[in-house]
Amino acid sequence: MTTREGGVSAEPWSSLNLGLMSGDEPGQVLVNRKLVESAMGVPAVYLKQVHGVKAVDIEAQTPSGLEGDVAWTTQSGIACAMMAADCLPILVCHPKAKWVAAAHAGWRGLAGANGHGVVETLAQGATAHGFSVQDCMVWLGPCIGPTAFEVGQDVLDAFISTQKPALEKRRPEDFFVAQGAGKYLADLAGLARWRLTAAGFQVISGNDSSLAWCTYRQESKYHSHRRDAVRKGGSGRMAAYIWITA
Repeated sequence: MTTREGGVSAEPWSSLNLGLMSGDEPGQVLVNRKLVESAMGVPAVYLKQVHGVKAVDIEAQTPSGLEGDVAWTTQSGIACAMMAADCLPILVCHPKAKWVAAAHAGWRGLAGANGHGVVETLAQGATAHGFSVQDCMVWLGPCIGPTAFEVGQDVLDAFISTQKPALEKRRPEDFFVAQGAGKYLADLAGLARWRLTAAGFQVISGNDSSLAWCTYRQESKYHSHRRDAVRKGGSGRMAAYIWITA
C-alpha cells in the first residue's frame, strides 16, 4: 500500500500520486507508477474503477483501463492494483494456493445490490477457484475513518436494503452514528469487516477503524479526495497492490 510520499507530483497532488484521472500531469503520474513498480519488481494492472462489483481476471497480457472494482490472478509476476483516496482497498490471498485478489470498496461497491457487493464478488472468486473462503486471508487498507465520513440517510438505507439473513447478527445501524438533520458518521472499515465475516472470511487484519488508518485525518501520510479536492483544488490517489512471487 502506498502513501502520498516518495513521488514527483507537485501540489496539491504531492507527491506520490498514482491517479491518471486526478487532474495531475499524466507524465508525472506515469513516473510515479514506474517508481512503485520498480520497488515491487513487477508490473501492475490498473482498472477503471466505477464503484461497482465487477471482477477482472488479471493475466500478464491484460491491459490497464478495463472497467472493474475487483481483480484477481493466479499468475505470478503481475500485480492487481486498486486505487483509493478515501475508499477502502481490500486485499485477499490464499496462504498456500496461487490466488490473490484486490477490491475497491467505496460505500456503493460495499453495499452493492440485493446483498451482493465487492465482498461477495471476492467470495465468489475464491469459491470459483476451488478455495474455501474460511482459508483465505484478508487485509484492509486505510480509508476515511468513522470520525470523518459524514453521509446521508441514503447510505444507511443502502445497507439496510441489501441486508441478508446471514448478516442479522449485526445491524447496519451499528456502524452509523446519527449527527442530526439526516446525517450520520459511517464506519466504512467496520462495514467491510461485517460483510467479510458474514461472507465467511475469518482471518481479517489491517484497518481497525482507528484514527491511524484514517485517510482524512492523517493529512501528511494519505491522500483524501474529500479533504483536498475542493480545499486544495485536487487530490492524489494511493494504490494497494497484491501479487504472487515467482
